[in-house]
Order: sequence, then C-alpha cells, then structure tokens
Amino acid sequence: MYRRYQQGFPDRSRLHGMRTSLLAGLVSLVSTSCAPAEPGHPANAVVIGAILPFSGRESAIGGNLEKAMLLAIEDLNAAGGLDGRPFDISSRDSHSSAERGADPLLELLHTEQVDYVVGPEENGLALEIAPEVRALDAFLMLPGYAAPSVARSDTRGGWMRLAPSPFVIGCALAKLAVRDGVATVNSLAARDDYNTTVSSRFITAFVELGGKSLPSTTFASGEQAYTDELESGFGHHHADRTLLAAYPLTGSTIVTEWTASGRPGTWFLGPALRTEVLLANIPTGSLDGYVGVTPSLSLQNECHITDAARETVDCVTENAAAFIEHFSRRWDGEVPFPAAHFYYDGVVLIAMGLAYAEAKHGVIPTSGHELQQIIRDLNSPANESASWRDLKTAMTKLRAGIPLRYVGAAAEYRFDDYGANEHHFMQTWTIRGDAFVDLAPVAVTCDSWN
Repeated sequence: MYRRYQQGFPDRSRLHGMRTSLLAGLVSLVSTSCAPAEPGHPANAVVIGAILPFSGRESAIGGNLEKAMLLAIEDLNAAGGLDGRPFDISSRDSHSSAERGADPLLELLHTEQVDYVVGPEENGLALEIAPEVRALDAFLMLPGYAAPSVARSDTRGGWMRLAPSPFVIGCALAKLAVRDGVATVNSLAARDDYNTTVSSRFITAFVELGGKSLPSTTFASGEQAYTDELESGFGHHHADRTLLAAYPLTGSTIVTEWTASGRPGTWFLGPALRTEVLLANIPTGSLDGYVGVTPSLSLQNECHITDAARETVDCVTENAAAFIEHFSRRWDGEVPFPAAHFYYDGVVLIAMGLAYAEAKHGVIPTSGHELQQIIRDLNSPANESASWRDLKTAMTKLRAGIPLRYVGAAAEYRFDDYGANEHHFMQTWTIRGDAFVDLAPVAVTCDSWN
C-alpha cells in the first residue's frame, strides 16, 4: 500500500502538542516490554482506518459500529477485494472526546499512514483534525449522526457525510410538532456540538413554521442528578413539547429522575437516543408513546408521497430488514444500531471508489480530494445501480471500469458538491415497553434548513 511521506504540520500549537504527546506515547509503547503487540494486517492489505468511541460517554455504540465495518470488510473480501488484495480495518478509540481522540487519530494518519479513515463520531474531533486532513490530503468518511456538516470545497483533503445533518433532523422534528398542533416547544440538550445544534435547529425551524419557543436548558453529560435542569425545563409554564437531545446514558439518567418526579410535560426524543442502551437503563414503560426521529433506513425507491401536499409518506423497510438479518446472523443475534448501517456503507463506498479508480487509472488514489470526487461521480443517478447484497457482481463490474452507484444498507447515495449525502425522509418512532416501534416517515422539505 502507498505510504505517504511526512508533511509539515500546520503552524498550530494544539496540533504541535498533540504530535509531541503522540510521539512520547509511541516511545513509551516501544520501551514497555509487556505492552500488547498491534495485530498485523494480511499481506498487501488495503487498510482503512476507523476512529470509534470504545470508551467515554458514547462507548455504548462503538463496538456495534465496528462490527458493521468488519462485516463490510468480510463481504468485500469475499467479493474479491481490490483485484485480489484484501481490505482490512485498523481501529482506534476516540474516547468520545475531541481532546483524547486526537492522538489516536493522528496515530492512524502518521504512524500507520492510512490514507482513508471512517469516523470520527465526535463533531469536535472531526473539526479539530480538519487542518491535518488538509495538510496530508487524507480522506475522512463521516457516517455518524454527530459528524460535522460538509459545506465547503477544498483542494486538499476529502470529506463525505452520510447521515442527515442536524439541520435536517431539526426540520423533521419541527414539522412533527406543527403537524400535531403543538403551539410551544423548548429543549433539554446536552452541552456538546451535536445535541446543542439539533436543539437549536429544531427550535429555529419551529419558529420559522409559525410556532413559539420557550426557554431551553443545556446540561453537562455524566452528572449524577439533573434536578435543577428538570425544574427549569418543566416549570409552571412548561412547553407543549420538550426535546431531549442527549446521548443514551445521560438520557437514561434524566428520564429515570423525570419519572420519579411525576413525569411532567411531553417529550420529543433526539436521534442519539434510539439505542437499546436507553431502554435498558430506564424504568420500563416510562417513555411509552413519546416520539423520536432518526434517519430513515428506507431506500428512496421504497418510499412514496401519498398526498397532494407532499407531506404524507408511505415507506417499506425490506432493504433495512435484510441488512439487520445479515448483521445478526454474523454477530450471534446482535442487532445493528441504525447508525451501523451507515458505517457499513462508508467502508463499501471507499472500496468501490478505489476499485473503479484502479480500473481506470492503474493505481488507487491516495489523495482524499481525488477519492471524494470519484465517489461523488460514481453515485450519479445516470449510472447503473449496485446493491450491498451482491458485492461480488458490483466489484467485478467496477474492476472492468463500469461506473456504478451504490444502493447501500442505509440509503441510495447521491452527494452534493461538497460530499454530503442528500436525504428526503426521516423515520419517526415511539417506544412500547422494552422495544422501539417505527411510525410513519416524515418528508424533509424545510429547504432553508437543509
């Protein structure tokens, strides 16, 4: 595999400090005889980096997302790999933190010299590392809900965002509130980039659609109790709907305390809360009937607008159900989180881009900017489609130089000029006992908020 020569870091004291810390850590690792050895990769492997939250506030999702990526690697290698060369994954822990995750990400880029990285989940970490990605002309595939929005053009470095942005999530929540006749809203939002942005976009879109906002509250994740925040959010004149925008462990603490206080008010549930971790840590039935929003996993061709106002949507979920069965069969009955569908697709999109580029040019691209353009061009509506269910045929055609657009486990992909996937529908859901139940999708038509 191509190895990038070391380039100069941007003149930024933060990155200099991270490099110093990283090098010191590597010296310590080499000199410590009891340190575990890094497992090797198959000979001549094309290595894709992964930066995932295996510890910290988002640790509940890291292992599930990695399994989706490992499954993609297995499927791609069974389909012949990159003209016989195997793909492989090299994973690092982001620690759910921009501060602690920077060194592991730099290790992937500089020590392992990977050219393609999937992740991170953390908005702040992706923004922190952006100057380094540009300097190295590396490629970041961003499948996570909390990944930063992609809205700029660069001549070096490549970014692609697969999941809907907070703007789209906020639009869908606002439309649900208006549809249900809600007059006032507010939010309790965790004090991190993603959840505060979802909260602010929801409230702004709701006001744009004619509603009224009441004072909202932010909080730090990981506290033992949230008495003051609940009192602030559900005071004497509480809103008709209150958005809970948090990660599942903190969300479960808030819901448990809220249940004990008598369950005042009515929740909307943010997208990060749709995980079994939430259900396992709240009183059974405490959130029954409350509605949340996550990205739709129905393909665009599985959805149909059924009314003249273009607001009512009817979707089937056969494609997503097939992937859930595929994942569960491989991982002993474990169910993929909704975000895991996007992580599987992120690996496949990279592999497809590399296979097509090698067929057309004889080499695989090491430029992140170039790879982003290749993946965007492949996913033009004019190209023949290729499903995740038949990667053998897809990779054979790509190796023959036939351009294919990808119909993945999460979506049919079509990217804007910046590398952000387009989304047309969002999935609504509720909770019944110890299970999530899908409700009708909602069309995303708040054009000014996308």
